[in-house]
Amino acid sequence: MIIAEQLKQDQIAAMRSRDKATLNAIRSIQAEVATAKAAPGFSGEVDDDLYVRTIATYVKRITKSRTEYEAIGERGAEQVGLLTFEIDYLDRYLPRTLDEAATRTLVIAAMADVGADENTPAGKVIGAVMRSGESVDGALVNKIVQEELGS
Repeated sequence: MIIAEQLKQDQIAAMRSRDKATLNAIRSIQAEVATAKAAPGFSGEVDDDLYVRTIATYVKRITKSRTEYEAIGERGAEQVGLLTFEIDYLDRYLPRTLDEAATRTLVIAAMADVGADENTPAGKVIGAVMRSGESVDGALVNKIVQEELGS
């Protein structure tokens, strides 16, 4: 089943059960997709690739917002809960990324491939990892590269 159809079914179920959190997450994605379709130069189709890209961008953005709300403590606790729910709900539509151990192995292999040492720019190693074709979390790759290079 394609993502748009699954979201529509989830939306109907959420409306029937009065599940506001799920409904808000779905409506946010629908609005993001509508914005992407209306963007100048958009000539593609509304397919799973568009939904995956849109969901990934949205999740990245709200993950950053969640971190900011966590930093303000108790005043942001309610918003942290809502954003965490949205992230967890939308995660099912995103491709699986390598875990930290597998990502570290990939980083170490990339460092060996490019002949990296402590003087090598992190971007060179990060670029090699990102071009590997593996599904990785860019922030995690950056963190591991910094650790491995001793930066």
